[in-house]
Amino acid sequence: MQRIRLISKFVGLWFGLIVLAAGGLALAVPEAFTGMTVAIPWLLSVIMLGMGMTLRPVDFVIVAKRPWPLLVGVSAQYVIMPLLGLGIAVALDLSPMLTAGLILVGAAPGGTASNVMVFLSKGDTALSVAMTTVSTLLAPLLTPLIVVLLAGQFLPVDPGALFISILKIVLAPVLLGLLLRLLLPRLVERLLEVLPLISVAGITAVIMAVVAASSSTLMSIGLVLVVAVVLHNGLGLSVGYLIGRVFRLPIASRRAISIEVGMQNSGLAAALAVAHFNPVAALPAAIFSVWHNVSGSLLASYWSRKSVPVDRAAAPEPSRTSV
Repeated sequence: MQRIRLISKFVGLWFGLIVLAAGGLALAVPEAFTGMTVAIPWLLSVIMLGMGMTLRPVDFVIVAKRPWPLLVGVSAQYVIMPLLGLGIAVALDLSPMLTAGLILVGAAPGGTASNVMVFLSKGDTALSVAMTTVSTLLAPLLTPLIVVLLAGQFLPVDPGALFISILKIVLAPVLLGLLLRLLLPRLVERLLEVLPLISVAGITAVIMAVVAASSSTLMSIGLVLVVAVVLHNGLGLSVGYLIGRVFRLPIASRRAISIEVGMQNSGLAAALAVAHFNPVAALPAAIFSVWHNVSGSLLASYWSRKSVPVDRAAAPEPSRTSV
């Protein structure tokens, strides 16, 4: 187990470079990975199962104790990121498929790596975990609705099919993981050491599949798409912090909301894009998956050197072990 801990720590630290190298390999020899797209929903389901197994009853306590910061944060996430995605796509004149993909990234729930980033940032970790959990549970309803409203003007969207996909890929595995932790706590505690490895392997495989299946499009429009993703993430982080400041939340809570808004479950966005549109629509999610871990790490490093008043309601350590 000590070796597994060391490997998990290594892949967590170098996750951004690992997925970047994997994407480069898929771009160089796309024919070797084009058949992997059919496995994307299954890969994400395994990752979400792992997320469910990291949940504890205490993660839901903040919903009752401090509902206002949670409401502000989740509302900001589901309003700011989709609208930013639409605005950036229109401003950069992206194709309908790429526009839909950027909106999908914005309409996805929070990414689980955000909890670790908030912890390293000296932010409100309890709020971060609660935001990730609640936004994930709301995703089957809110994500299809947002995609229909914003992306439906560019191409046909089937909200019912999106709803069913999110139930299968996200909600069912998360609930199953939570149930397993309640029924088999000792077994799950042992598995927690392996979850970072599984998550990194899963996300890496998703990115390789997406990049390989749409390599020609990426080669022709890569720079513009990278600019779009960097803007989407950067504005999400900035506006998320500003929202917390407008509502006069503590600094630790502002940091949590900033990172939660700016870091998305890009794996889910990629899976939905491939299943309901085509691999080209999944490209924003693939690039976002790499970049938001880089920007999140940089921001966490900066904030970690700046002290903040202690938030007694915040958890001392993030419960997430996946990325």
